[in-house]
Formats: sequence, structure tokens, C-alpha cells
Amino acid sequence: MDYKYIEQLLESYWQCETSLEEEQILRTFFSQKEVPVSLLRYRDLFAYQQDEKQADTLDDDFDRRILEMTGSATPVKARTISLTQRLKPLFKAAAIVAIILTLGNAAQVAFNKDLPDDAVEMAGVQQPQEGPKVAMGDTLRIDTLQANMQPVAVTPTDKGLE
Repeated sequence: MDYKYIEQLLESYWQCETSLEEEQILRTFFSQKEVPVSLLRYRDLFAYQQDEKQADTLDDDFDRRILEMTGSATPVKARTISLTQRLKPLFKAAAIVAIILTLGNAAQVAFNKDLPDDAVEMAGVQQPQEGPKVAMGDTLRIDTLQANMQPVAVTPTDKGLE
């Protein structure tokens, strides 16, 4: 029988030019019981790969035995944490800062009312000032538009009738 194709595959295998399918062909060929004497020296290499591939699988009860050895019967699952749960400490800190600033401002106003005006100005706090009461001080009772529109007596000289 002619084994030129197998010899060509071996040559390309040693040059690292074979595909996965061609390597599988070589493994299948060398896993047979009858291999030519000229190619018998390569049998152990390809048969070893085929045997080890089958021997490296784990049993079905491997996970069960490992879990019994570690003492935990069920695996721990990870929880998902939402964005609001992650930012909750930041929200709490911001609320505390806002409360402290509000209480501080309220205390400052309460203490500043007891001080004289010049001390308040020195502290940098400006008291509201009352402006002139323009609407309250308006004593003019005549409407200015109607005052300008009063009839005026016309003389013949004004009309140019002379």
C-alpha cells in the first residue's frame, strides 16, 4: 500500500505547516493497530496525543467531591449593586454637610442680631436697608396726562384770521 500522502503530511507537520484537520488525519492514522514499519517510529507521538486527550477528562462527580472537601455545599453567587446603592454614602455625606451649613447660618444670624450695626458691618454681614418709599410718598393727585389736555381758549390772532 502507498503511504505517500501520510509522508507528505508528516513533512508539512515537521515544518509546522499543517492545519488542524491534517493533524487529526495523522492522529487517526497512527491510532490504528496496523501501521507500516517505516512510520512506526512516529506512532508513539501521535498515539500519545490521542490517549492523553481522552485521559485528561474529569469525572462527573469531580465537582461534588471537591465541594465536599471544601465544606461548602453551594457556590456563593455575586450580587449586583446598582448605581444608587454605590452612591448612597455620597448622598448621606452631602446631606450632612447641607444640614451643618444650614444650622451654622441660622446660628450666625441669631448671634448677629444682638450685635450693634457697626459690629455687624465689621463681621461682613450686610443688613438689609430700607429704601425710600416712593409709592407711599406720592402726594400728587392730578393726572399729568389729563392736565396737559385741558381746552385752551383760542383767539382770532392765533388762527391767523385777521
